[in-house]
Amino acid sequence: MIDPTPNETAAMVEGGKAGGAYLDSLGRTDLAQLSEAEWDTFVEVIVTGYCDHLRELASKDRARLDGMIPEVPF
Repeated sequence: MIDPTPNETAAMVEGGKAGGAYLDSLGRTDLAQLSEAEWDTFVEVIVTGYCDHLRELASKDRARLDGMIPEVPF
């Protein structure tokens, strides 16, 4: 990813944490030792963690931006 936004950077950290937690649950650190199914799950866990956190941050941004819109006075 070129020039990630602050939200994307934060989401990458969270996706990485989720991937690390999955590897911990397997008791492994060597990615070459993962089975095909374990690799697929590892990638899915990282991507899901990234996307979930990015959506969470976006919803907070949306709420903050919506709060900046003045109400129509009628």
